[in-house]
Amino acid sequence: MTIPFLFAGSCVIESEALTFEIAGKLKEITSELNIPFVFKASFDKANRTSLSSFRGFGITEGLRILGRIKSELSLPIITDIHLPEQAEPVAEVADYLQIPAFLCRQTDLLVAVAKTDKPILVKKAQFLAPWDMNNVVRKIEDSGNRNILLCERGTSFGYNTLVVDMTSIPEMKKLGYPVVFDATHSVQKPGGKGTSTGGNREYIEPLSLAAIAAGVDAIFMETHPDPEQALSDGSNMIPLSQVKTLLQKAQTVYNAVR
Repeated sequence: MTIPFLFAGSCVIESEALTFEIAGKLKEITSELNIPFVFKASFDKANRTSLSSFRGFGITEGLRILGRIKSELSLPIITDIHLPEQAEPVAEVADYLQIPAFLCRQTDLLVAVAKTDKPILVKKAQFLAPWDMNNVVRKIEDSGNRNILLCERGTSFGYNTLVVDMTSIPEMKKLGYPVVFDATHSVQKPGGKGTSTGGNREYIEPLSLAAIAAGVDAIFMETHPDPEQALSDGSNMIPLSQVKTLLQKAQTVYNAVR
């Protein structure tokens, strides 16, 4: 058996060559381990801590690169959007649309994404209880879309700190949709470096394994060949060289609890 699904890739598109490198390596790993895989990369990081932080290449160039990944590597794609008007053009390329945690209650955004009829991955906001995602689900359902995945990514626990409550996984599963665990954003230290986000990547593995034991249907993670040099969220990304080992451990836990 295998863990059921993996969403993984780079935090932001830093360059076309690097994006292909990451996507190609992840495809190699997941093919070997027989894990269904969707590649993730952001064309724009609109919620950076500092105005000077790198945001990406923008929607036009970003979608071009993601389109090449999709066609040349035969990979399904997921990317996040921040504005309602982005939903339709992004849906022409992406197979899944992602709603960032801070925006999961934005009604106009949820309605626009729902109307694309694409599967929607909604990250639970750091300030919401898991049962509060019921209202998010209803907005999407009432807009005509039931292709929903919910994502746990940690909860605010004091200044610059997140904590993961594993009971949120079975709680959100009660809403009737698959639940994804965001293994890398859950170890963030939001604003922890003053003008950028910090993180504790050493906790990615134990939290991922705990989430699988708690019943998640998929894992989401961001990775980079050299996280210390990454242009976004480097402190909470797993090195690309460690992804295979983590996934093998995840399979062991999944087989044990299923």
